[in-house]
Amino acid sequence: MEKKSYKEFLKDVTTFVFDVDGVLTNAQVLVTNEGELLRSMSVKDGFVMKYAIEKGYNICIITGGNNQGTKKRFEDLGITDIFMKRHQKLDTFLEYQKNKGLKKEQILYMGDDLPDIPPMKHAGLATCPQDAAPEVKAVADYISHLEGGKGCVRDVITQVLKVRGDWEF
Repeated sequence: MEKKSYKEFLKDVTTFVFDVDGVLTNAQVLVTNEGELLRSMSVKDGFVMKYAIEKGYNICIITGGNNQGTKKRFEDLGITDIFMKRHQKLDTFLEYQKNKGLKKEQILYMGDDLPDIPPMKHAGLATCPQDAAPEVKAVADYISHLEGGKGCVRDVITQVLKVRGDWEF
């Protein structure tokens, strides 16, 4: 039996769940003399996340990190479902799904490394950046042509919004 194209699942997506490091960032950190970790994020990803929220989509962040600057960035974009210090991501994912009353088919998950595999297997559409770990690429339904922190989030959100008629540009 032939596997369905990921594009057939885009029409059902109402919710995006993202990892941070390696997805919304390029997986690199700058370390200050005080030990603070600084990350770089794409403003293009930020724009489209804010736009999707304005269109009524859910955006959830599940990360093992605990950087307050990163949290503030997401809050400034209007993201309220931010789960930090979550190294076992599946429990948080399933709890979020249950609390929101979401069907599996409604959820797109994007991750880049091994802790992302369990929730990817439970999402309706599992996606990853071009530079994700090989094990993650093996379970992904769609691999973005863009790397983490360089527009891969915009790539998947834009595709969903276009298919659902919510891209008004």
